Amino acid sequence: MKLQAQGWYRDPYAIHEDRCFSDGTPTKLVRDGGQEGYDPPPDRPLPDCELVSAESADGVTAGSLRRGDDAFNDDPPYDAERARDDASPAFDMSGGAM
Repeated sequence: MKLQAQGWYRDPYAIHEDRCFSDGTPTKLVRDGGQEGYDPPPDRPLPDCELVSAESADGVTAGSLRRGDDAFNDDPPYDAERARDDASPAFDMSGGAM
């Protein structure tokens, strides 16, 4: 079984520093100088070369399976009671008027 490219790799099209791959397919998510952006892959086949895994800014091998939106998944789900408790001090300091 051949593993499909997943995560950040050096851009095989040589347009950007890195390009994100999903299930072996290049995506529009690109990275230059640590800044992420969007640029759809060219409308041509991948160059016939070995994909080179990129290094992320924190030194973790960029070919990992971590998704770009995982940082948001670390937050607990919305809790109305916790939100009310967090807002109560600000409401009390305003004298009840907001």
